[in-house]
Parts: sequence; structure tokens; C-alpha cells
Amino acid sequence: MSIEQLTFFEPVDTRAVREIVIKELKDYRAIKVQLENQKECENRGMKAFPSLRDSSAFNELKVKQMERALQNSLDDEERLIIEKKYLTAARVKDINIYMDLGITKNAYYRLKKRAIYRLATALGII
Repeated sequence: MSIEQLTFFEPVDTRAVREIVIKELKDYRAIKVQLENQKECENRGMKAFPSLRDSSAFNELKVKQMERALQNSLDDEERLIIEKKYLTAARVKDINIYMDLGITKNAYYRLKKRAIYRLATALGII
């Protein structure tokens, strides 16, 4: 007799999920800087650079949702891993992060994978 597992969701391509979340995290850094620059220009009543498209409302929404996902869907360790790996300008190797955190390689990759999936879920990617 074989047992068939019932699933409510279609299987997802784990690599595609990871790539999308990492791209969105890196874009988030750039968009956040863009919004800060835009507010600075507005406060001074000037415009420093020409704009080819008006995406400020859309970008503001993306930043708010990403910040909400980072703050509310991850635990402290997961958030720290994501911040150190994807939200800094420096390119940091995984080994440096798990050594700094004092956790094992396996625990690090388990936490990182879980964090990426939680972000993907919170952002509606999966």
C-alpha cells in the first residue's frame, strides 16, 4: 500500500525562489537610497538628477513592504544573516558570517534558507 502525500500548493523551484528574493533584497538597497535622495531633494526644493520615469510611489510601497517583511517575518538570527549577507555594500562570504555568529555551517545554511522562504512568503513571491 502506498501513501500519497496531499499538498495544497504546487511545488516551487527553490533556485528560482532564492534568485528572486536575493534580487529583490539587492534592489531594496538601491530603492531605499533613491527614496532618501528624493526626500533630500524635496526638502531643499530642487531636483538633482533627471528622471526618465516616475516610479516613486511604487518604490515607496516596495520599501515599506520589504521593511515590514524583514521586521515581522524573520526571527533575530535570520534577520541578522539576511542583513549581513544581502543588505550591506560589502560582499561578505557565508563562512565569515557563520563564524562571526558562532554557529555551524549546517545551522547557518538552514537558517538562511528558512529566512529566504519566509521573505518569499511574506512578499507574496510564493
